[in-house]
Amino acid sequence: MPKEQLRYDRMVETALRGVVRDALTDVAERGLPGNHHFYLTFRTGYPGIDIPDYLTAQYPNEMTIVLQFQYYGLEVHDDHFEVTLSFNNVHERLVIPFAAITTFADPSVNFALQFQPLAPAESGDVAAMPARPVMVERKDEPKDAAPAEEPKRGEVVALDAFRKK
Repeated sequence: MPKEQLRYDRMVETALRGVVRDALTDVAERGLPGNHHFYLTFRTGYPGIDIPDYLTAQYPNEMTIVLQFQYYGLEVHDDHFEVTLSFNNVHERLVIPFAAITTFADPSVNFALQFQPLAPAESGDVAAMPARPVMVERKDEPKDAAPAEEPKRGEVVALDAFRKK
């Protein structure tokens, strides 16, 4: 019987999801420093997701949230995080397992992690989802350009600019 090999893909996956957890933990403890802000895209149908039904209906596959100005009660746990955001001036509590995240980005430092989706039926092996770091570069934006208009608070935004083509 062949010996089982070391699963480096699982080790890397765990480490990269740990980066997301560590960043959120720092923000929960100290707040967002400087211009840092996070875009988090997650699969809305993933087991353990707890979001209002109307958001699941509006975003049946994926949803992106922004942690920047108006977020409340950020709590980070080993396998998930919780945060309260405002949607149409209504505060809603979201519970998001780290395994449900498909993209984590901090555009202020041109950093993003993109995780390969895994069907919820396969969720028992979270570490099998390979992730790859993606450094985001803004090639069309001059260094002295005016900052882009800030997204509206509580607005879900597309992350196409951060996805590798």
